[in-house]
Amino acid sequence: MVDPYEALLKKAYEHITEPSGTGERFVIPEVRSYIEGKTTVFENFAEIADTFRREKEHLMKSLVGELGTAGKIDGNRAIFNGKFETSQITNAVRSYFNDYILCSECGRPDTRLVKDDRILVLRCDACGSHRPVRKRKARAEEPAKLFEEGKIVDVHIQSVSKRGDGVAREGKYIIYVPGGKPGQTVKIKVTRISGSIVFTERAL
Repeated sequence: MVDPYEALLKKAYEHITEPSGTGERFVIPEVRSYIEGKTTVFENFAEIADTFRREKEHLMKSLVGELGTAGKIDGNRAIFNGKFETSQITNAVRSYFNDYILCSECGRPDTRLVKDDRILVLRCDACGSHRPVRKRKARAEEPAKLFEEGKIVDVHIQSVSKRGDGVAREGKYIIYVPGGKPGQTVKIKVTRISGSIVFTERAL
């Protein structure tokens, strides 16, 4: 005969949902985007907003801030001014998830945004904790002003192009740095700008 306590314990364990390694109980949908003329279309924008259980307008405001551009909501899509790679939009979505959804105490996404005396607070329904939502610092300069021919700036190399140049990204701009290696922060001089492509040389 099975002990009643052991039977109840077994039944309880059967109903426990194990969190994933990142503490999430759901997977963020993969970003689907494509470039159309001088704009970038975020095709499954509404799907991700619904998955996050957040207002589309709130998500959009965060994304345009992260990407350093302007944009609009078009039905279930979002359209950004400028040409952006899918990886850039994915990083912006991940930043939104970390700032406005993920509980910093228990690592779960079961949260709500609430106003507490004019302060936006992230409240977790899973563990009961709450924290003020951190505000990202506004960009000191718009990318269009940051990259001007002849200007010297610091950039962080993120990858390497097929030609062997270092590649950095800032908003809609892709910056090519001769001899740059991933992980380096280098001082460069802007030599030419073509659309969203910035050509540079190492500054002495």
